[in-house]
Amino acid sequence: MIKNIIEALRPSQWIKNLALLASIILNGKLFDINILQKALTGFVVFCILSSASYLINDIIDLPKDQLHPHKKNRPIARGDISVRLGFLISFILLVTGLYLAFQLNINFFMISILFISLQFMYSLFIKRKAILDIVVIALFFIIRAYAGEMATGFHLPVWIMLTVIFLSIFIAAGKRRSELVNVGKNIRQSMSGYGKTLLNFYITMFGVCTLMSYAMFTFFEEKITFDGIFHKYIIQYLPQALDRKWYMVTLIPVIFGIMRYGQVIFEMEEGERPERVIATDIPLLLSVLTWGLMLITLIYVL
Repeated sequence: MIKNIIEALRPSQWIKNLALLASIILNGKLFDINILQKALTGFVVFCILSSASYLINDIIDLPKDQLHPHKKNRPIARGDISVRLGFLISFILLVTGLYLAFQLNINFFMISILFISLQFMYSLFIKRKAILDIVVIALFFIIRAYAGEMATGFHLPVWIMLTVIFLSIFIAAGKRRSELVNVGKNIRQSMSGYGKTLLNFYITMFGVCTLMSYAMFTFFEEKITFDGIFHKYIIQYLPQALDRKWYMVTLIPVIFGIMRYGQVIFEMEEGERPERVIATDIPLLLSVLTWGLMLITLIYVL
């Protein structure tokens, strides 16, 4: 039973909540213990609230999930967790998450309420509306990014926020395309409003927007302040490095990552579960890790 409950909470989806750490990473506060503690508390809260919403979603979608080739294996759909127990666990998680959010600060508490309310609205009716369902999926990522700001008090650059918006729509459109190809239009009501041509247009457009927004971030963001363990060496022997826009080198793994995810969507048609793709596709995973290590090195090491 414990194993089934953990599976129903979908811990693999918690990777999305790492967006709450973006603000402290980009502001050079990752190793500030007090601020990191606030960010991690926010991360835990959103993991708890996300799992509460997943349980409700699985209960609402129970009849359709039992007909889905993948979702029929979820604990509630296969009957290993009763609807009553699912409601009970979701309620406990909801109360716990909101209590922790209130303890952090009032602004974070309010955005947590917005997040979970929108999650429930999505499960009840929004996901049945074509286009709106993709927009709201993207909005969840935006809320996570802003929640990190509310938890810590540090803001994300506007170009990064635009990148988050466009990337989330790009991934959401890829998810719908893979569902359309692999499962068809009958499994989800909103799918009747989509065709491959329309989704191909969304994926292409927002993939380009993602790259352009991130490129603008690397160009317009303030120059790197070299105050890491190698800063004395750089100032003494490579002073010209101070005038370079070093964030631009991180474009390389970003470009590769977008190209690889496009390959996953169009050629492999496996974008239905993005969190699984990111965690298991080696080239894509390496591009994400390379990008992260490059950012960490530029901000904290040099």
